[in-house]
Amino acid sequence: MKQYENNLDDIHALVAIFPEEIGEKIESIGNLSELVEVVFDVGRPPLARYTDDEIQLSEKEVAFEDLETIISQIGDFDLDNRAGMERTLHRISAVRNRKGKIIGLTCRVGRAVFGTLEIIQDFVDSGKSILILGKPGIGKTTMLREAARVLAERKRVVIVDTSNEIGGDGDVPHPAVGKARRLQVAKPALQHEVMIEAVENHNPEVIVIDEIGRELEAQAARTIAERGVQLIGTAHGRTLSNLLMNPTLSDLVGGIESVTLSDEEARRRGTQKTVLERRSPPTFDVLVEIVERNKVVVYPDVAAAVDALVRGIELAPELRIKTDQGKIIREKAPAPVLEGNGFTPAAESDLQIRQKRNILQITGRSKTESGGRRNSRRGVSAESYGMTQSTSPVLTGERDLDSDSQNDPGMKPIRIYPHGVARNRLEQASARLGVLISIVNNVEEADVLMTLRPYYRSRQKMIVDAEERNVPIYVLRSNTINQIEYTLANLFNVTVQQPSGNWENVEKETTEAIMAVKNGEAVWVDLAPANRMIRQMQHELVEQYGLLSQSYGKEPKRRIRIFQNPE
Repeated sequence: MKQYENNLDDIHALVAIFPEEIGEKIESIGNLSELVEVVFDVGRPPLARYTDDEIQLSEKEVAFEDLETIISQIGDFDLDNRAGMERTLHRISAVRNRKGKIIGLTCRVGRAVFGTLEIIQDFVDSGKSILILGKPGIGKTTMLREAARVLAERKRVVIVDTSNEIGGDGDVPHPAVGKARRLQVAKPALQHEVMIEAVENHNPEVIVIDEIGRELEAQAARTIAERGVQLIGTAHGRTLSNLLMNPTLSDLVGGIESVTLSDEEARRRGTQKTVLERRSPPTFDVLVEIVERNKVVVYPDVAAAVDALVRGIELAPELRIKTDQGKIIREKAPAPVLEGNGFTPAAESDLQIRQKRNILQITGRSKTESGGRRNSRRGVSAESYGMTQSTSPVLTGERDLDSDSQNDPGMKPIRIYPHGVARNRLEQASARLGVLISIVNNVEEADVLMTLRPYYRSRQKMIVDAEERNVPIYVLRSNTINQIEYTLANLFNVTVQQPSGNWENVEKETTEAIMAVKNGEAVWVDLAPANRMIRQMQHELVEQYGLLSQSYGKEPKRRIRIFQNPE
């Protein structure tokens, strides 16, 4: 380890690029080992942030000249607005105005700290793929870097270093990664391509990846794992349940889907017919949640943990603590309780009681024994929850509540933020179902965001904000009362009977007929006979396109005709 020690304390190299007055102030304060980052914002005094404190470095406000002094001594900024200092682990991130001019800098201290891996050394040595979660700045990258160094002593290790945080800036990796090879990524959006390239071109036994954050990267990770390569990576999220609710990354731990059981199987299990199941084998074998720098929660078997989670079985992860003397203490972690968007040791709220299992369905795909269509990974699609023979869903089975009834006056309503969804229809749908909701005006107050497919696909800012806040997102196919009803039925964990007929095919037929009339190819078009519920959905779909429709004929051959609006 001595060969690396001379490269650890390069914080003075970072301090040296600051304006002289600021550098001297930081040196005089001391406590450099606890310095996390230094922040420069034009028009504000500079700040030094330590592990447990924040200190103003000057009464003088930061000027553009101060920023230019720093920028002139570092590398170029990449597309992700990050730059570095060659042969160091320090990272400088830029804040730009609308015109692209830099108006602020966050200068983050990068350290190669040894000994952080000891707390999970046994899993690293086992050859299992490990996913590390934790809040920003808690030490995920530090642990990742040491894992690369340790494994590179006896295995072929390749680092996919998107932002140069693991191996530092410049063409030569920082000595802290040891013998590991490093692949840099030209553009953050191309990280998944470099991940695949690492496997195909460089014959690695281990691949180390920092910040898996996009769906393509999650898919690439699965591809790598299926080729027998050990993966060690980090992902956006703090807990297992939090990750399961991330529509983009849930596949890393197997994902969730809603499955309709046979009557016999439901009786055998003692459950309702619609249950949650793990969708596929997880990409990672082991999950590590970093609670504090020397405290982690470990799930040694991710597949078993997810299975227990969706079935409402008490999880029993392992809590590991590293003492000041270097001893590793292992004990059972406290049983987690679902609280909104994650698991914390807290009392259950009204929403928790109502959504104890259901909250996880937002990332799932739905399938029935007849092979129904699956949902999008990014959110719940309302059409997969079916139609019934009546004008409103038929509620079957018991709601998944512990003891309280949905209509208990003491039960608080679920707060829904409708983005593009008609509020009056949402109110009508909730009244027809008899469920308690509260429509809120901003996503910060919401328990759930409800939106339409076009809004979700266009990645509007509201959608991105909700995802960043880990607010569950329910995606509707159309802005109709019936679609809203089925989504609410799913939200409140109410089983809705499946329709007779395949709505996907019916919708396709209806849409083709609508376009034929709309484009003038036909004066009117008659659709195939359908039950009342299907016809109602067809009428609503026609209305969305500004056309008219009318039902005629007798049951069971009653059908609708689509024609132009004479106005």
